[in-house]
Amino acid sequence: MTFDPAKIRAQFPIFEVPATGGAALHYLDSAATAQVPDVVLDAVRTHDATARGNIKRGVHFLAERATEAYEGAREKVADFLNASPSEVIFTSGTTAAINLVAHSFGQSLEAGDEVVVSELEHHSNMVPWQMLRDRSGIVLKYLPVTADGRLDLEALESTVTDKCKLIAVTHVSNVTGAVTNVSAIVAAAKAVGARVLLDGAQRASHGPVDVAALGVDFYAMSSHKMFGPSGVGVLWGRAELLADMPPFMGGGEMIRSVTKDVTTFADPPARFEAGTPPITQVVGMGAAIDWIGTLDQEAVTSHLNRLTERVLNGIADLGGGNGRIKVVGPQGLQERYPVISFDINGAHPHDICQILDGHGVALRGGHHCAQVFMDAMDLAGTSRASLGPYSDDSDIDALFAGLEDAIERLT
Repeated sequence: MTFDPAKIRAQFPIFEVPATGGAALHYLDSAATAQVPDVVLDAVRTHDATARGNIKRGVHFLAERATEAYEGAREKVADFLNASPSEVIFTSGTTAAINLVAHSFGQSLEAGDEVVVSELEHHSNMVPWQMLRDRSGIVLKYLPVTADGRLDLEALESTVTDKCKLIAVTHVSNVTGAVTNVSAIVAAAKAVGARVLLDGAQRASHGPVDVAALGVDFYAMSSHKMFGPSGVGVLWGRAELLADMPPFMGGGEMIRSVTKDVTTFADPPARFEAGTPPITQVVGMGAAIDWIGTLDQEAVTSHLNRLTERVLNGIADLGGGNGRIKVVGPQGLQERYPVISFDINGAHPHDICQILDGHGVALRGGHHCAQVFMDAMDLAGTSRASLGPYSDDSDIDALFAGLEDAIERLT
């Protein structure tokens, strides 16, 4: 397989849409939502045009087609994760997946049990554990971060005690792009008999994830960050853990039988998929996984690393050595993904992004649902550029032009 960013870009119809003022669109917000290729859009439309029906219990041909497509997508996710289909639960996204674990696995925790998260987490992997703490009396502990926006692994020994039941951390930071040293997290958890949950929302778009090799117990990810539809995501969990967990929600399709007095629940994954699921979106997610599989990931990684290095070097040059603009997070390419946050001294991230929008550059500004991390860095927020396989040098050129304009106007 070969990689040509122009050919990749041509598969995404969004790039035919002009940006503000008719400028060409330079989309640098893939960490928030990746764009969707034609093959995924076609799969969604074809399903609704030819196989729209409810799943599982219908006996007519459309119901059977829909069920086959839905369960086929589950098999694709399982292959993507090197897991069993019975361990794959469809949710509305990473947030719902983590909340499922907090409610269901959380019911096995008692007052005084400890859950460890980090100061780097997205609110989706922090607020559910705070809510569990407030209703059940668990102790929530925070692994600190280093000055370059990574988990402080030297603090593991003092943070993870024999009371710890779960460590829940990001696989890749949505603010700094830093990759978590998962093996160190897993080793610390195993030493005290705890489980590990990874928030994989920022990692999943970059190719298959081998949960068996990682040694974790739960993995959460979202379709909309991996070139698929919004409104659907996945929780993967070890079969033996899911079998012991009570359901998160009650309703149709997650039961064996219901009487006035008692309900018997289905085995996983059905136990955790109450009601009519987002069938069409699941089909689209399966198509997105197929599309990711067509990419030469080594070539994509090389391309994105080159562009990331351009951004890092360009920001350093714009800073001119006086600190007026600085990268928040890893300063180089080692153990990081193409998510680059930066701060312009004296300028609000929203103002920066508004100026960039005038240059056709779609950028994200704010705290990125990571206020605890921003507090640790003594920042109100950052501006963030995040790249995808459709990103090219013209996007980086437009970013730099916009930043020069922003610095001149705001500082």
